[in-house]
Amino acid sequence: MFRESPLGERMSYRLCDCELLLSRIVDIAYCVGSLNTGVSKPFQCLSFCKDFPTFTLQQTWNTGITLSDSCGYIALSHPPAPPRIIVAFRGTYSIANALADLAINKQEYVPYPDDGHTADPAAAKCNDCLVHAGFLQSWSNTNALISDVVAALRSEYPGYRLTLVGHSLGGAVAALAALDYKGRGWDPHVTTFGEPKVGNQGLADYFDARFGAETYRRVTHAEDPVPLVPLGAWGYRQHAGEYFVERVALPVDRCDVRLCVGQEDPECVAGGRVNAVQMLWAHRDYFHRLGLCVPPDSLLRKIRYIHDGLFAELELELVFYVNYN
Repeated sequence: MFRESPLGERMSYRLCDCELLLSRIVDIAYCVGSLNTGVSKPFQCLSFCKDFPTFTLQQTWNTGITLSDSCGYIALSHPPAPPRIIVAFRGTYSIANALADLAINKQEYVPYPDDGHTADPAAAKCNDCLVHAGFLQSWSNTNALISDVVAALRSEYPGYRLTLVGHSLGGAVAALAALDYKGRGWDPHVTTFGEPKVGNQGLADYFDARFGAETYRRVTHAEDPVPLVPLGAWGYRQHAGEYFVERVALPVDRCDVRLCVGQEDPECVAGGRVNAVQMLWAHRDYFHRLGLCVPPDSLLRKIRYIHDGLFAELELELVFYVNYN
């Protein structure tokens, strides 16, 4: 259950450092994919892998390149780093296509398992819950590939915290994975960046009843349109747990992150504006520039906030070239 945050409360230094690391962990997922350079064992990639010397790769998955498919990796974080089972869900490469393809179709959400015999009795009933059909299909595709692996790792490493992290559409898949894993009694800790709305008011309320501020952090960014879609007019509602990055341009520190109140705080992303020119930047600039399987010191990560739409289009072309050539 989420508590109400004091108005204007800021993120702590410890939590800000944690979110910075998690943003790098999810950024590594953009190296996974048949058209990219990949992540290899023990834990190597072009992105931030060298920042995590205690990680060992367990699995990567890639179910395809359509919106209903999913991509990411599973890794173990060993001591002296915090012991964790990490499941990282990659977002889409094309933000414009993602927004255009966000179908409004919803279907009934049935908590795990669908026969009602859950390990957690509180998860058995979700009243009037509807879920985005495409996101649910994406999670279904992913569930078939990764959940047995996660279950085996939990048995082998019982003291390791299950940590889910996702960006963009990967945030929506991570959200639905979190609900399923919570129903199994696995108590996941979840962080998403730029997560879209996954369902209606009933599902948003169900999220808020199942998770609290210590177990679910939904990070949003000024001028990022993705957390605002699908639209409320279509029957969608965002759940609570929002941390709002107020600063438009990089770099970001803890003073730039506001703890939000309730499901759609008007002082946070729900009350802001969307700048079509800056859409690409706003959706990727979560503590650093996400979505680039390039070295940390790459020029693509250092291009500063530019108001000229021509330069934004140029970066989009560069991102496409890096990831698909």
